[in-house]
Amino acid sequence: MTERSDDRRWPRGVYGHGTEPDPRFSLANERTFLAWIRTTLALLAGAAAVHVFDLDVSDVVARIASILLAAAALGSALNAWVSWARTESALRDGRPLPSNGIGVLLVAAVGAAALIMLVIGARG
Repeated sequence: MTERSDDRRWPRGVYGHGTEPDPRFSLANERTFLAWIRTTLALLAGAAAVHVFDLDVSDVVARIASILLAAAALGSALNAWVSWARTESALRDGRPLPSNGIGVLLVAAVGAAALIMLVIGARG
């Protein structure tokens, strides 16, 4: 591991300090980032599907479920970036890896949307 004080990679706040970690760890961190992006895309697809398709539910219910899924997608995308940067910085500085607390919020948003759809579906 070598010092990279002349590193021109972006974001500078991540790459501008510490030592270069084992590439396997950085690549694993990148794969985790991409997994969060895939989750974001799936949540957006779900939000669009609930919004666009006729699900035999009221417009208000469909709108609420769609908004919950879209908000979860936004949270997932933001988490992907912040988590990647925090983890990469910890790897470069030799610190313990940070925890990820947004999972509970995403589960709550997706669970609420699913519950809404289940309750409405059971009525029909």
